[in-house]
Amino acid sequence: MIQPERPTMTVDAELNVAAVTVQIARFFINHPVENLFRQSEGYRLDLSLTPRTPNAQASFERYWAPHRFERLGKIFMAAPGEGLRMRTDSGHQTSIVCLLHENTLQDWFERKFDCSNRALEASLDITSATIYRLMIRLGEEARNPGFASQTLSEAMAVQIAIELSRFYADAACASGAGGLQPWRLKRIDERLREVRAQPTLEELGRLCGLSVRQLTRGFRISRGCSVGEYVAQSRVENAKRLLAGGESVKSIAYSMGFSSPSSFCHAFRKATGNSPNQFRQQVGYSHSH
Repeated sequence: MIQPERPTMTVDAELNVAAVTVQIARFFINHPVENLFRQSEGYRLDLSLTPRTPNAQASFERYWAPHRFERLGKIFMAAPGEGLRMRTDSGHQTSIVCLLHENTLQDWFERKFDCSNRALEASLDITSATIYRLMIRLGEEARNPGFASQTLSEAMAVQIAIELSRFYADAACASGAGGLQPWRLKRIDERLREVRAQPTLEELGRLCGLSVRQLTRGFRISRGCSVGEYVAQSRVENAKRLLAGGESVKSIAYSMGFSSPSSFCHAFRKATGNSPNQFRQQVGYSHSH
């Protein structure tokens, strides 16, 4: 049964400068929830360090039909004054939350928040690798501020504002420039959320009814990265979700198609810089959870 209560949030670290407020936040959801979230001021970016809670979705209250919900991506944005109806199953998640003050963006956005369907969809799944890297760095500054931390954080906030403007400009024209149709992107995402060996380009092409050439070209236009990069990132996200859920390293390795637990550990460390057990410690959960 859907409950109206809001999830519990714990802030592990916070950084406040003129352009942005950054938090490392942990969310605990004890049962399925659905509630209306309205950002009062500033642009709120949420980057999930751990996989999002199961079935995390959102709907734009003013623009979409009540039954329409879309999956939340690795990064999503809530614009000031726009109501987001959020729903999710129970679970836990750690995020970097960046609240960009409106004056940080006003010099780089040509107009108010774009409410076209394409822009709304893009807001729930911001796929810019540059924005991802900048938010990770801001999270590091929030946890361990160093020399000239305020100046550096201000500069990164401005960079994020510029990259957001570019991202929305690209999203506005992607559908008319040879990108993949939404149903094809959705089918790829559904396959990548399955916990088994990673798919080949040929398999994804068959799912979409496209040749490998059409798939790779259209995917790069739509998502701004290669299919291979996206598959690799999704594989890491699956591994993180399973680790956070308490699955053993051995079970994860074989279920994801690795030849051995050691090969999984090597690949995970290469992708994240941490061993599987170090990742569990970082997000605040031990084997007993």
